[in-house]
Amino acid sequence: MNNWPRNLAPLPDPEIVIAPEITESECRHCGTGVAGLDGRYACGVCGWVNDHSEGHHPLPPAKADTDFPGNGRNGGNARNRLR
Repeated sequence: MNNWPRNLAPLPDPEIVIAPEITESECRHCGTGVAGLDGRYACGVCGWVNDHSEGHHPLPPAKADTDFPGNGRNGGNARNRLR
């Protein structure tokens, strides 16, 4: 005898989440090995930074940042920001 309920609704499809990927490259200015997230790099030796548009995915809007003042997630409190 099977006691499993017969009329179960199917589960919804899971939400697709794109996690950041750690990527590595060479600094275009001094040749130092650099690591970054999704193809966005900054060199700690010479200060070179590649353009944000060169990343693998578009950046989220500023309002998606949990520290964005007034977005309701932190009550507009931005104490951790530099002044």
